[in-house]
Amino acid sequence: MRMRKLLSLLLTALTAGLAGAFVVLFMAPDLMRMPDSDRQTKAPVPTITLPRQSGPFSYADAVERAASSVVNIFTAKITTESQAMQFRDPLLQHLFGNILPEKTRQRLDTSLGSGVIISEDGYLLTNHHVIEGADKIKVVLANGQSVSVSVVGSDAESDVAVLKIDSDSKLQAIPIDDSSDQQVGDVVLAIGNPFGVGQTVTMGIISATGRSHLGINTFENFIQTDAAINPGNSGGALVNADGELIGINTAIFSKTGGSHGIGFAIPFDLAKGIMQQLISNGYVVRGWLGIHGQNVTDKLAEAFGLHNEEGILVTGVMEDGPASKAGLRPGDVITTINETSIDNSQQLMQLIASQPPGTQLTVGGWRGSDQVNFETISGERPALDK
Repeated sequence: MRMRKLLSLLLTALTAGLAGAFVVLFMAPDLMRMPDSDRQTKAPVPTITLPRQSGPFSYADAVERAASSVVNIFTAKITTESQAMQFRDPLLQHLFGNILPEKTRQRLDTSLGSGVIISEDGYLLTNHHVIEGADKIKVVLANGQSVSVSVVGSDAESDVAVLKIDSDSKLQAIPIDDSSDQQVGDVVLAIGNPFGVGQTVTMGIISATGRSHLGINTFENFIQTDAAINPGNSGGALVNADGELIGINTAIFSKTGGSHGIGFAIPFDLAKGIMQQLISNGYVVRGWLGIHGQNVTDKLAEAFGLHNEEGILVTGVMEDGPASKAGLRPGDVITTINETSIDNSQQLMQLIASQPPGTQLTVGGWRGSDQVNFETISGERPALDK
């Protein structure tokens, strides 16, 4: 009996204690918190705010500024083919051979491209390959009007051509951004006439700048873009988000002939200098040294016992050219031109070509283990026959 009373008292006390603790926790929870010194605290996760540039939800204004200056170019070329005439009878062929006169026929080849009106008086930029060999060129303005044009000049090595629209009317020239401050990631629009379907606008970004060593042109410094460029876009406009011309669409990298998101445009600041020379002279004048060379590699350096693995190994010297007159020989290594370091053969060619003929050049490099310098006067680069 006593045990039951004792157990009942213990249960009552335990219940009362638990009830009291619950009241304390509910009414004053701070009393049960551990001091800061006895708790492990987690550092707050920092919030990183990245700068954002606001952009338009539509590029219609940019297209409106530029599209009226982009034209369609249609070319036609008459090709004459010769077809040998033969006797059908084997016996006659054996007796008389092929003594019948050849039969000729003409075939009309057509192609299409695009162009950009650069000035109100009708100068038009396009690609050399768009009009190359054409017997007839037809230009259709953005409003559908067909106009006649004349060829001012064309440069195969840069793939730039200039036409002149024969019109007394004031034409809509495209706005131009020749500041050369384009950056990878900038939004661009390609405007042209792909596959002859009519004026088309595609959008992308600048994927890279300064692309070279592609084997497309002799002189290369392309803007690369993923804006869709297809056959017929050549010679068309690559514009920025404000509708200002930054390049002339030229080529695509494709195994099928369609757009794979790798297109190339000639920067306008490069095309501009060529255009000015074509308008002034009808052709482009470039400096010339008269050598052939290749980049120095570790294998070449080892094979030829070169001083180091940099510069251009001279593999050929044109007779009576500027380099020959200055004393350069095959086997020499060129490392500088007028104290500018030379890293590859493309840079060497472009550096010399950018200097007008008659420019004094100091060519520095190595002949075996001896450091040498040559003084020479640049000549005029011979025209490329294409």
